[in-house]
Amino acid sequence: MKIYEKPMFFEKNRVYRVYTGGKLLGEFVGDGSEDGYYPEEWIASAVEAMPVEGEPEKAGVSKIEGTDVYLDQLIKEHKDEILGSKVEMGVLVKFLDSAIRLPIQAHPDKAFSRKYFSSDHGKEESWIILGKREGGCIYFGFDESVTREDFAKAIEESATDKSVMEPLLVRREVEVGDVVFVPAKAVHAIGAGCLILEIQEPTDFTIQPEYWCGDTPLSNEVMYLGLDKETALDCFDFSPITDFKVKPKLVEDKDGIKVEALIDQELTENFAVSRITLSGEEFVPQKDAAIYVVTEGEGEIYGEGYKRELKQGDYFLMPHCAVGKFSIKGNITVMECIGGN
Repeated sequence: MKIYEKPMFFEKNRVYRVYTGGKLLGEFVGDGSEDGYYPEEWIASAVEAMPVEGEPEKAGVSKIEGTDVYLDQLIKEHKDEILGSKVEMGVLVKFLDSAIRLPIQAHPDKAFSRKYFSSDHGKEESWIILGKREGGCIYFGFDESVTREDFAKAIEESATDKSVMEPLLVRREVEVGDVVFVPAKAVHAIGAGCLILEIQEPTDFTIQPEYWCGDTPLSNEVMYLGLDKETALDCFDFSPITDFKVKPKLVEDKDGIKVEALIDQELTENFAVSRITLSGEEFVPQKDAAIYVVTEGEGEIYGEGYKRELKQGDYFLMPHCAVGKFSIKGNITVMECIGGN
């Protein structure tokens, strides 16, 4: 059986960031990681991270388990078998564990990305809260009194005052299991102490106009991605945000199988996320070229003479040619993540 004819598992794929974290992620996946500058795991990724001096080429792209084969290259060579009629995966999935508050930021929509980054993808994203440290929270949306001028002034003040930006945003409490959708251009920051599963458009575009990330100074290139300040600020929407948590929609709940739509086409056409909870029963993945992430419990995946145990923190890509041929069984919760193209 060829590697793309069965569920595809991957080597560990931690990615360097300018913020610290990783201890909660280490506890979640059971690998003993401590806080450091590799707080993200890019999951079944065909996306390269933004270049960082000293980091290897193709950072961010997953390698097939037990090989030196990168997923993006395998897709080029066997696109029909892995993706079917899809042009690309169309989604990037990550574990992300922040030990500090991340910089205030926003991500471009498709129009902004086409104009300034020559990309057909913006960076809408969604978060599923998997764990928290004491005081863990998020910052989402500007305070209703904040203007573009206020924000621009605070950016410059942040060079000498690390506390000036945070009060401009609304602090939001989150709990394990919460689902948050982050539209393009919505201002936000993940607070210190959140472990999340992030599902997003497949880019690494972030406008983060703050001079510091913790104790790390940020260059203009990192802050503005090569844009001038005024152009970069066009990436921020100053409209008030009221609702920020997504209410799951029940799709099915019978015979030990519960399926909930967490992110669907009412929110975005860019990706979809479902939560599948099994109580000892069998579920056959039927969605094309989907990424599956185990967030709770344990079980197994089997079929076609293949069998593998599954536990919390495991993940795999189900290629197009394997859809319908393998089953997941156990007392287990799995997130199903699908690109929108």
